[in-house]
Amino acid sequence: MRRRYTNLDPVTLFTWAALVLIGLLAIFSATHGPSSEFYQFNPRQNFSNQIMWVGISLVGLVIALVLPVRFFQQMAFPIYGLTILLLLAALVFGREVNGAKSWLYFGPIGLQVSEMAKVGTVLAVAQVVGMRRPKTMDLRFAFLLLGIIMLPAILIVLQNDTGTALVFFGLVPIVLFWSGLDFNLLLLMIAPAVAGYFAIVSMPVAIGFVLLFLGFMWWRTRDVRISVVSLVMTGGVVAMANVALTMILSDYQVQRIMSFTDPGAAEFRQNVGFHQVNSMAAIGSGGWFGKGFLQGTQTQGGYVFEQSTDFIFSVIGEEWGFFGSLLVLGLFAILLIRLLQLGANMKHPFGVLIAAGAAGIYLIHIFINIGMATSLLPVIGIPLPFISYGGSALLANSALLAIVLSLHLKKDDFSIYGY
Repeated sequence: MRRRYTNLDPVTLFTWAALVLIGLLAIFSATHGPSSEFYQFNPRQNFSNQIMWVGISLVGLVIALVLPVRFFQQMAFPIYGLTILLLLAALVFGREVNGAKSWLYFGPIGLQVSEMAKVGTVLAVAQVVGMRRPKTMDLRFAFLLLGIIMLPAILIVLQNDTGTALVFFGLVPIVLFWSGLDFNLLLLMIAPAVAGYFAIVSMPVAIGFVLLFLGFMWWRTRDVRISVVSLVMTGGVVAMANVALTMILSDYQVQRIMSFTDPGAAEFRQNVGFHQVNSMAAIGSGGWFGKGFLQGTQTQGGYVFEQSTDFIFSVIGEEWGFFGSLLVLGLFAILLIRLLQLGANMKHPFGVLIAAGAAGIYLIHIFINIGMATSLLPVIGIPLPFISYGGSALLANSALLAIVLSLHLKKDDFSIYGY
């Protein structure tokens, strides 16, 4: 038993603890300083609530470490089914919070079930890949994995929680890549999203990307069919984005989407762009070393919207400066790299997919959240893993990490069960 625990990875545990501690400090600053006077409710309870969820997550992590490998494999589908039922229950009986009907309340405790669905979905796709015989990737198997991921995503969209649903959409190419999907098909899945982003930023740039991607795919494959598909998929997305922005969406919806391209512009600054302007001002004013704990003028003045959740990176940027922000990004980089290393060390498709899925979910969250805070992406409501306030998100993210650590701890048991 003592020898087995040498597989427990201290680097991942330390990184998790460091990110959680940084999050607690940032939440305290955003809720206990002078800024708390500017809110209609008392935000100080956010800090105590987060401490409670840290304790719950820590207990869950310890429990996960003692569970056998077979438990996670056998319970993958039941947990996935349970999360689907919870999503349906939230759709019918849930309470609406910030416009999204994705919360179920059990007495005084609220649970955002869309966060827990991430855990169930990663477990389900990992078990399907682990059971695959033979270990080849074809379109039928790819569509099976796509269906497993898209079912909760669609339910979350119906709950009006588009931001969380985007995490599931982003998970699709990650899962298919680690499952062995042909690289050309993977490029065809990713390129339309890139083309859509460029279509929002600049239509000429989007058209240029479509032509460059078409040329690249022809150079890579010399296949007329793949080249035509690449043109239709990327060009179609650009065309649909243009039609949606000019003919379908309302003015407010267009402003919300377009504001990140120039949040300081007159048409955006007084409404949807206001928060990003102040977020960038906070980050930029931090300088190299920051203004100091509880000393950020933008943070403590209450100028940044949702600064303990969606825009918590602006608190770190202002009060901890460039080096503080770099520290956070460095810890995330260590965590992501280490997760992929742990997955590779397990040498089993179930463990590999769990580790890759967890790393993928974290990466999507980090990219979108920091993109919002720095005005590289629209504001869509995505928390920063382990740092932003939110018990459900902290519990779900910690659960994914705990499962990876537990599987790596008992990686030698995979072969015992005949897989």
